[in-house]
Amino acid sequence: MAGGAKAVASGDELCKAVCELGSKLGLEVREQFKVARRIWGAERRIDVVLKDPKTAKTLGVECKFQSVGGTAEEKIPSIIQDIEAWPIDGLVVFTGPGFTENMKAFLISTGKSVEFNDLEPWLRLFFGLALGDK
Repeated sequence: MAGGAKAVASGDELCKAVCELGSKLGLEVREQFKVARRIWGAERRIDVVLKDPKTAKTLGVECKFQSVGGTAEEKIPSIIQDIEAWPIDGLVVFTGPGFTENMKAFLISTGKSVEFNDLEPWLRLFFGLALGDK
């Protein structure tokens, strides 16, 4: 996998892998960070929050894994909208064999999503970290 990423088999493993990558890059990592409430009152939590301790630049990451085709894809557009309400920049990181090629194309086209395999170089660019190997 690109950037040395390991394969994940669940949403929880994806969150853990994003946290591990953030730590490896020297970023501060917080999981399930409570940010506010949704319009209907439910708590809004961000799966992973990454912060550069040197610059204080911060990024919220929603982790989405789908092992089989199904209705989980239908929730993705609302997730893209939801991150617009965050007080920090946000990104959807996704992986899994259940995402259709159409949904992958949609996610990439938003500019707010990246496949897990491509996350490390994306984070390096976002946080202004050394670019590493090609």
